[in-house]
Amino acid sequence: MPGPSSSPSRRLGLIALSLFALLAFAGCSAFSRAVKEGDQLTTEHKWAEAEAAYQRALAVEPGDSEVRVKLRAMRKQWSAEVFQAAQARHSEGDLAGASQLLVRALELDGENDPARALLTQTLDARVEVAQKALKEERLQDARAELDAVLAVDATHAEARKVVDAVKTAWARRWFTTAQRLEEEGKPGNALLAYVRADQERVGATPARERAEAVRRKLQDEIAFLVVAGPAEDKAEAPDVVQRLSPGRLSALLPQEVPIRVITTEAPKDHEGVRLGVALERVRPEKTVEQSQRTQRYLVTNKAVPNPRRVELETALLEQERKLEDVERKLSGVLRDYLRKQDELVQAREVAFRCRERERKLCATALTECTRAFTQSQNGQVPQECNPARCNSQCDGEEGSLSQRGAAAQELERRLTAAQESAEAQRREVQRGRDAYYREPLTVDEPVYSEYPYDVELHRLAITASVTERLVDLAKDAVAASPRTEDYAAMHEDSANKAYDKVGVLADPVQLRSEAELRVEAGDRAMTAIATRVKERFDVYRQRKVEDARRGMVRPSAEDVVETAVRALLLTADAPPEDILLPLAKARGLDKPEALFGR
Repeated sequence: MPGPSSSPSRRLGLIALSLFALLAFAGCSAFSRAVKEGDQLTTEHKWAEAEAAYQRALAVEPGDSEVRVKLRAMRKQWSAEVFQAAQARHSEGDLAGASQLLVRALELDGENDPARALLTQTLDARVEVAQKALKEERLQDARAELDAVLAVDATHAEARKVVDAVKTAWARRWFTTAQRLEEEGKPGNALLAYVRADQERVGATPARERAEAVRRKLQDEIAFLVVAGPAEDKAEAPDVVQRLSPGRLSALLPQEVPIRVITTEAPKDHEGVRLGVALERVRPEKTVEQSQRTQRYLVTNKAVPNPRRVELETALLEQERKLEDVERKLSGVLRDYLRKQDELVQAREVAFRCRERERKLCATALTECTRAFTQSQNGQVPQECNPARCNSQCDGEEGSLSQRGAAAQELERRLTAAQESAEAQRREVQRGRDAYYREPLTVDEPVYSEYPYDVELHRLAITASVTERLVDLAKDAVAASPRTEDYAAMHEDSANKAYDKVGVLADPVQLRSEAELRVEAGDRAMTAIATRVKERFDVYRQRKVEDARRGMVRPSAEDVVETAVRALLLTADAPPEDILLPLAKARGLDKPEALFGR
């Protein structure tokens, strides 16, 4: 008979085998049910449900070749049925429906050659339908058919060729529409139509050139004119007046927006300003200021106590105190370890004596059992042979020995760690001592002094007084008051002699020339004037932008388009998206920035 200790192991093994068999049976049952269900659904031509059943079977047994063969055969039958439906659609003239079914049939069975051949015929027929629609000027229908063909076969040569023809037809239609709109006096709508024609097919029509011409015409129409003449030179400074010319003003204004600087009379009732500039005077001013600076220089060196040695000494003391603490802890751990070792030796002796006593008792019991069994005549096991007489009686002593052994091992690990920590700390103390004794007692400290010396600050300033007058070109505009401001250009530099004894180098004065500063003063004046002209232009174009925003509720209306296009041309440097994007969407522009000729 097996011993008491082996019986639980056998029971656990039997339970594990039973669970494994149950799981395997459950898996096989799910697999079999799925396969059976797939076979039944296949006979009933319920293809989608059958495919789902076979997929469930493969999820349980991914490597089952029989299920894969059945799934492939089912899909072939499904593909054949879909192909028959596609043939019926094709015979009825439903080419779009036939195309979808044929694509599905080929997805189910890539080797369905009849479906592939019929799909090719269907796509060719759809291209012919698109060609017919193109001849009848039904461009939208033609493009829809061609897009469907290319979605199935992106390399269809005839379809791509007809697509190019459709794009060309669209470009010509938009170009014709643009010409009509231009003749009707709607240049904003014409500009969008020309841009759309150019996007449909680049080079098919002269749309890009016409768009540029219409864009220039619109820019001239909405341009903000700045009527400027030569500046009046009251200061007799031609070099400064030259920087106040209309050409300089035009160069300083933004080039992306229609701001025109002209020297002739402006058209009547046109938006803009009249600019008058007069150079009142130019004042040069040169000053010299005396001041003093100090130069710090080295006088001598002196020996002082080494501060680094004090730092090292402090660090060494801290390390020594830390070493004392570590050694104190090491002593405590060592005492505990020795005490536990004594207790372990005593427990080991007690356990040994108990084992000897058990051994003797068991040997006596065995002897008595043998004698009693020999004397027994009835074949029964005598009472002296009771196994309980040899049971262990030293469990308490063995447990105590085990606990003390574990405690001794833990104290041994702590003792080892404490010894390593103490050794590391001793090394740190030794390093600190070495560093401390290598450091010198004193170091040389430099002694500095300050030497004062004279410095001259030379300053050259050119101040140009400029009077400007900005008057609106509108009929009811009231003449604005003149505005006079000073624009200064200044440069300064310091100079001093050389004092080699204390290390001061000579620094001669190096001022910019008066001619350079006069030019800079004129440029500053013209920059300020250009900024104020730009502010007037911003007020004008903001008014146009607000008018365009009010019409964005119907961005496809021709009157709204006219207003919006003009507002966008006025804001070409930063077009507002709430106007540009709805307008581009209403006219079908893929690249809205093409409106600005970019």
